[in-house]
Amino acid sequence: MYALTLTAELTGVTNLRPKDDENNPFWYTFKVQCTSCRETHPKPVSVSRFETNEMSGSRGEANFVWKCKNCKRESTASIQTAPTPYQQTEPPKPQKIIEFDCRGLEFTEFHSEGEWLADGLETGSKFTGIELVEGDWYDYDEKSSEEVSIKDVKWTINRS
Repeated sequence: MYALTLTAELTGVTNLRPKDDENNPFWYTFKVQCTSCRETHPKPVSVSRFETNEMSGSRGEANFVWKCKNCKRESTASIQTAPTPYQQTEPPKPQKIIEFDCRGLEFTEFHSEGEWLADGLETGSKFTGIELVEGDWYDYDEKSSEEVSIKDVKWTINRS
């Protein structure tokens, strides 16, 4: 099992999470590497927890099925859980966002493309359309009359 872990400095917001439901699935985008021959896929791949693909030989389904062009082995990855919202802490601490089961491949890098959501820390204000690709996000909470932000975003992929 692997976990995608986030560490970020949240100011005025908490409950940071991908917008990820059946009507609006979030596509987790990763750089992927074959564990057999260490070949890295030339392009990032996207995985949704709501999409399944057939494995060859009627071996079931997985969220992501990949056949390495180099060694021809078929590998799979499945997201195990719904995303866990990132809570604001002082100082910022690493927190697990999602877990996935990888067989024959490993995700080596995460690209935070897609829409994220957050809530005002004291006000409960709803923030939508958050983009974390650049690593920072700034907005204004009308209820508290203060700037809110997400800074120093760091993603890691760990064995869990």
